[in-house]
Amino acid sequence: QVQLVESGGGLVQTGGSLRLSCAASGLTSSRYAMGWFRQAPGKEREFVAAISWTGGSTYYADSVKGRFTISRGNAKNTVYLQMNSLKPEDTAVYYCAADRNFNTIVLPPTTSKKDYWGQGTQVTVSS
Repeated sequence: QVQLVESGGGLVQTGGSLRLSCAASGLTSSRYAMGWFRQAPGKEREFVAAISWTGGSTYYADSVKGRFTISRGNAKNTVYLQMNSLKPEDTAVYYCAADRNFNTIVLPPTTSKKDYWGQGTQVTVSS
């Protein structure tokens, strides 16, 4: 059974940093790209960042480019999102997702189904 578990969310002041983690289990016999998405109250879930299976390719939403960095651990089953210079508009529930196709995981979740999702972790940035 596949399970994605996010952690690292919390409350931080504007300009602060947080590091999110997503631990994946059960992803066997396939190579999965991983991505981070977020959903603010009253808004649709949106793409934040993605990384290929090898880690050699990354892709970011314009809103986080230069502030967030996605990476994955050596064992490939953990993905991180380092978030710096946080803004109040970054406040959302952050979700981890896995998909066998990197070209799919970078698409908006409203238009493209992902293979697996985590349950999310809350990030709140106070002004």
